[in-house]
Amino acid sequence: MALRKGAKRLAGAILLPLLLLQACGNSTDAPDVSAVHVDLQLRRLDRDLAAIDTAQLQAGVAQALAKYPRFLPFYVSRLLPFVIDDPALDSVQRITASVGHMLTDRDLRGVFDTVAAHFPDTKQEERQLVRGFQYMKHYFPDYRVPEVICFVSGLNNWTAITYEDSGKVLGIGLDMFLGKNYPYYASVGIPDYMTRRLSPEYIVVNAFRAVYEELYPFAAEGRTLLGMMLQRGKAQYFLQQVLPFVPDTLQFGYTKAQLDWCTANEAMVYNFFIRENLVYETNWQKVLRYVNDGPNSTGMPQESPGNIGTWLGTRIIEAYVQQHPGLTLPQLLGVTDAQQILREAKYKPR
Repeated sequence: MALRKGAKRLAGAILLPLLLLQACGNSTDAPDVSAVHVDLQLRRLDRDLAAIDTAQLQAGVAQALAKYPRFLPFYVSRLLPFVIDDPALDSVQRITASVGHMLTDRDLRGVFDTVAAHFPDTKQEERQLVRGFQYMKHYFPDYRVPEVICFVSGLNNWTAITYEDSGKVLGIGLDMFLGKNYPYYASVGIPDYMTRRLSPEYIVVNAFRAVYEELYPFAAEGRTLLGMMLQRGKAQYFLQQVLPFVPDTLQFGYTKAQLDWCTANEAMVYNFFIRENLVYETNWQKVLRYVNDGPNSTGMPQESPGNIGTWLGTRIIEAYVQQHPGLTLPQLLGVTDAQQILREAKYKPR
């Protein structure tokens, strides 16, 4: 999920990445980006907070504020599952009280300890982020790589966010990547079909989905299902380009069986939307389910994955790219006319 200047936006965090059938995650056509320099700065707010001695709470919080002068106030006011809003306290006192609560509450302290055990370091994640940003800067040379800050959300469903306030930040909630068997995901209401993707290997996918949503936020109001499908399809195509080293199943959040089902039933999926007169439907109550996460897709067999409209949108985007050789990634993402994309894609389901 992405936030900027304090405004919440949905991003790839909890929303499923979807299917791209051609060469995704195993591309031999990916450009050589080895010469692209990326200076990634990753800091562990989770670790710095956990190290604070609660007997010296004020001094510890003062040190944390000096290190994270803008992000820490945003973190305690927007990313945690509780807010201390005592009017008698000034901003520093509220932050101190919030940190004190996190470090002394048994359940929240347990989350910090579990994150520390699961992520003694983030070297592998840093390597993947660097590679992704190398591709990002290849396609978007003027893109400024953000500082990366890892945090604990208190199981508040923040997997990845972007935030900018006198400095660009990509935040990663490490407590949302503790593995599908982490017992407390269910206790905060996260369904089984989502917990499968709350594992460390999904960090880079969620991170770059948040990066994309900051640049191209999803808009549903007044859009047809086709328009929403193509928005999602472009987001997925973006992931293919900047994360060619990530396997298909991780990019899309699908099991192999779900991926195979989509491949085998492409024509059925396309014909379903035609037959049900949904392609140009604008009633979000009828169509939003097809471009958002879910255990499966309404009206289709149980074997179907959720978010099937995004998958179909991705197939149309792929067809459009094939019809426009030489089209750059920024040029593709700048095309907003859904009808133009559909017409010029000359899409034919297999």
